[in-house]
Amino acid sequence: MGASDPEVVLWTCCGAGGMVGAGLGTAGDEPAAPPGARGWGSQPPRPPQPPSRGVEAAAAAALGTGDSSVTTEALFLALGAGVTALSHPLFYVKLLIQVGHEPLPPTVGTNVLGRKVFYLPNFFTYARHIVQVDGKRGLFRGLSPRLMSSALSTLSRGSVKKAFPLEEIEHVSNKDDMKTSLRKVVKETSHEMVMQCVSRVLSHPLHVISMRCMVQFVGREVKYSGVLSSIGKIFKEEGLLGFFVGLIPHLLGDVVFLWGCNLLAHFINVYLVDDSFSQALAVRSYTKFVMGIAVSMLTYPFLLVGDLMAVNNCGLLAGLPPYSPVFKSWIHCWRYLSMQGQLFRGSSLLFRRISTASSFSID
Repeated sequence: MGASDPEVVLWTCCGAGGMVGAGLGTAGDEPAAPPGARGWGSQPPRPPQPPSRGVEAAAAAALGTGDSSVTTEALFLALGAGVTALSHPLFYVKLLIQVGHEPLPPTVGTNVLGRKVFYLPNFFTYARHIVQVDGKRGLFRGLSPRLMSSALSTLSRGSVKKAFPLEEIEHVSNKDDMKTSLRKVVKETSHEMVMQCVSRVLSHPLHVISMRCMVQFVGREVKYSGVLSSIGKIFKEEGLLGFFVGLIPHLLGDVVFLWGCNLLAHFINVYLVDDSFSQALAVRSYTKFVMGIAVSMLTYPFLLVGDLMAVNNCGLLAGLPPYSPVFKSWIHCWRYLSMQGQLFRGSSLLFRRISTASSFSID
């Protein structure tokens, strides 16, 4: 099981037009522009996140264009809430896998070479188990704080974009221009990075609450039952810093994704795509999408570590031994997962193959 599994690309492509959350794509691009005509648009791809980030990205772009009426803002928020709600079961199952909760035994199957391998339950089997335990409503545990986090993220991105607008940058239309456009790429990415970091910081407390509400499935706890009561519990037990556990790896993942994806796409478009190629413009228009998928696979460990730190040692079974050691820092968590070969745990949701060298044995 790893980030290079084909289904990982499927999940990540559900984001902002691409990974975009793993977010790939160019959600801010103008649909009327011909393929490749823009070279580098004013909106770099969004960092890896759940599928709802795509709608959030579109909403953020619209909120900063000057045509930000109350009706338009409400429409984008409602659309974002709908996508977040629909994608929540996927997000929920993925989180339970990330914390190492495997309530169902593996099954024996064969690979393409005919060898016996173990497969852990996929998303659909896992979701059916949740329904059997908690009913269909159980698939939406922790949805309320996640909806609030999504809305706050969208509004904060739009507010930052309006407060610090990026000046109009001339579109790059040919290879000669693209060779001198690195400064523009850096400027665009820096602007997007500021918006993403501000959005992440403001919405992270609600993200933490949502994570903790969901992992209560593991120990059947009811400690975190509502947003307001959860805020009170976290502040009382952990102080203000308790709302920001796991923030640093998420921020680092966002920054690495943005810069890695945008710079790689820029250099590929400049030095590897020749203007003499008849489909050069079309190829360049898809470069960021492809690079976003690749970079999202590499930055997945940041997402995993951030989510694990959000629930670690918070009084819930999922964040305590034997499910997880008590980590001193996110670096400690990273090193532990690396030693266990688990830095990509949860990245695959369909074909979850495990090694025959594990604790399970084939009869």
